[in-house]
Amino acid sequence: MLEPAGSNQSAQMRCVRMDKKKHCVKLSVQPSRALMDEKFIVLVQNAPPGFQMTIHSLHHSEDGHSWEAFGHYTADATGTVNVSQDHSVGGTYSGVEPMGLLWSLRPVPGSKPHLRFRKMNVQTPMEVTISVYQGHQTVFVDQVQLASVLVERWYMAPGVRRIPVTESNLTATLFLPPGPGPFPGVLDLWGGGGQLVEYRSALLASHGFASLALDYLTPKITLKTGKMVENDYFETAYKFLQQHPQVSGSRIAMMGLSFGTTMTLKMAVYSEVMKLSCAVCISGSHIQPVNATVEEIFIMFDTKSEKTRISEENEVIWHDVVLPVPTDPGMKADVGRLQCPLLLIVGEDDQNWAAPESAQDIKEMMEQAGNSHLLTLLSYANTGHLIEPPYTPHTRASRFKPVGSNELLVVLWGGETVAHSRAQEDAWRKTLAFLRENLYSRKNSAVTFTSHL
Repeated sequence: MLEPAGSNQSAQMRCVRMDKKKHCVKLSVQPSRALMDEKFIVLVQNAPPGFQMTIHSLHHSEDGHSWEAFGHYTADATGTVNVSQDHSVGGTYSGVEPMGLLWSLRPVPGSKPHLRFRKMNVQTPMEVTISVYQGHQTVFVDQVQLASVLVERWYMAPGVRRIPVTESNLTATLFLPPGPGPFPGVLDLWGGGGQLVEYRSALLASHGFASLALDYLTPKITLKTGKMVENDYFETAYKFLQQHPQVSGSRIAMMGLSFGTTMTLKMAVYSEVMKLSCAVCISGSHIQPVNATVEEIFIMFDTKSEKTRISEENEVIWHDVVLPVPTDPGMKADVGRLQCPLLLIVGEDDQNWAAPESAQDIKEMMEQAGNSHLLTLLSYANTGHLIEPPYTPHTRASRFKPVGSNELLVVLWGGETVAHSRAQEDAWRKTLAFLRENLYSRKNSAVTFTSHL
């Protein structure tokens, strides 16, 4: 937990006259300064008994857009509302939802359509203003706040070091936990949009893992030469981690989301250089030409583009592109050869990729090969493609520019907000446990379980 930002930020009181009596409504948020994956407690006190109120959160993102969430509450006989214990009867979420003020954040009315929340600068916090309004409100312009508190949500814990990496033609950022180490390492890959995405790596370092966020689709070497990287680019990144003086070279994992899963499985199965302690694969597939380069895999996907569907809302659905799952062993990574524990995370409403179908085939291949004891499968109902760290606002569809294309599309990711948010929280907790088990423990096997939420 981060240290409090200060009492003036964690609590605020404002006195108002209601029912001919003076009530000093107090709002507190604890902790007011915390990691993105930590829970907080939002407490309203000193309101009149039975007082109807709206608790509202507002975030101004780095790209200039505003996001809000809110719940409708009624004070108890003591004039108190505890968001962690009390029911919201309306708003952007309902029921007892301790973190609904974060995960149900949505663009404010009038915003551009199809926005996606993504933290770009991990060296600054996500700032959220939590406020209390009288009555059950849905519009907040020109409304008078009864109390307000500024909350900071960080991806980098105090002492985490952010180190840009450019050596050996890598485009990457290394995040090191506080202390001398050596720490277990994680090679962190994102998906088909490219760019250097740092926030998951920053959060991993905040939990004790040296994490290397790697740009492998739009790195500087590709922008300079016009050529996509070869498979040895990933081996170079692995060796950078392995040889770093503050990284334990014998305890390195690889984590991939979407297309990052494709490359994680390829390297875990076929690389002679990369000896992974474990792998985490999220919302991806093993379907790929076995001996292909990154560019050749993309070409293969392009040849199947006729299987792309368009929703009634004109959203692109790529789920069927690699289906049916091939029976040709040359068209999928031979996961039966895996020698390290694998955590496989999929959303059953993934509209972007055939992750659920791929997970089932991976499970069957590993059972047939006799290495299914290495597999941990988490499969979540009503969950979409973008399974991110906890309390990240759910995005069902958003604007997206694929690597190599100048066309800005609206892509359907899938998922229902409540179920998807539950899955993100559960999957992250189990991911950290999996990494600790296989990178910090001497044991070399994963616990196999399937979670349906």
